[in-house]
Amino acid sequence: MAVRRILMTTVFLIGWSAAALPAQDAILPASVIFATSTGYWEDDGNAPDVERAPTGAESVASPQAKATQRHGYYKLFAVRQADRTSKVYLQQIAQTETGPTIASTVELQEISDLKPYVTDIRPENSNGIIKEPGLFATIYLKTEPNAEPDGWTVLIDEFGDITVEKATN
Repeated sequence: MAVRRILMTTVFLIGWSAAALPAQDAILPASVIFATSTGYWEDDGNAPDVERAPTGAESVASPQAKATQRHGYYKLFAVRQADRTSKVYLQQIAQTETGPTIASTVELQEISDLKPYVTDIRPENSNGIIKEPGLFATIYLKTEPNAEPDGWTVLIDEFGDITVEKATN
């Protein structure tokens, strides 16, 4: 009986202390609704980060990282806006000795201009990060809330050129 009381008291105290903890900051903002990490990139440290006209890239890479060989993967993600539509971004993630860091971020204007309702983002395969340069992913989106989703492909070739187009069957 004493063991049962101790157990119940412990459960009560654990539950009470967990409820008393302050809410912690979210690791991933609630507005990020879909994300995938896929593909592979590498450069000699002198190549420019992913940039696209007309918006340009928002680079957060450190100048010291430019002087050495870099490599990493891409992250493609959708951010929900207040009107329920989404903006879609592409990031280059550099693998460093201290862990992954963002090398560049760019909005995919071709997708964002559609004011889409993004319903999914999928990589070419689910085997993890590939060791061949480039990226291939599909974004599923609607341009009207009650419409059927269309697929749009995002392709980055081995030279870093980005192509965004409506998927064809």
